[in-house]
Amino acid sequence: TRTVRMSPIRRKIAERLVQAQREAALLTTFNEIDLSRVKALRSEHQEAFQARYGVKLGIMSFFVKAAVEALQMVPEINAGVEGDSILYHDYCDIGIAVGGGKGLVVPVIRNAEGLGFGDLERIIADFAKRAQANKLDLDELQGGTFTISNGGIFGSLLSTPIVNPPQSGVLGLHAIQDRPVAINGQVVIRPMMYVA
Repeated sequence: TRTVRMSPIRRKIAERLVQAQREAALLTTFNEIDLSRVKALRSEHQEAFQARYGVKLGIMSFFVKAAVEALQMVPEINAGVEGDSILYHDYCDIGIAVGGGKGLVVPVIRNAEGLGFGDLERIIADFAKRAQANKLDLDELQGGTFTISNGGIFGSLLSTPIVNPPQSGVLGLHAIQDRPVAINGQVVIRPMMYVA
């Protein structure tokens, strides 16, 4: 056997995840999404998007934009419990789980509600690059109001992502697979994804 001391970041992440499982009332619901329209939009605009912004148009920015809209429609999910009060956030600081050189980290996109697809994709690409090089600052990993975790990049079809305290919710994305689905009484093949 061998013992390896955890880094301060890894210790903090472990503490918070254990805290969530111990203190939060956790519930996971699963839904299925047809990504045909997102796939078509990406194909149609990819070349012009890359020329304009210098990054690829991925799927994460679509989910960040959708999460922001949902959080603004249901502000209770963009809130947290503080003592005997609920703290509502009138901004959306979205944590994006990315694999780093020392494991999974969740840097935060500040004020995502004011960002366009280009800015979002640039920030996400920068987070991924700096996470691999262990160059994220501790303050970039704190203060999110909601988290999006993409287990699909590891091939996961389903998962139950853990809420990052003091947040109230997390969105788990999974692998995109071409599957047969019934549309208007016809069986067709569509790019489908389970979300949690």
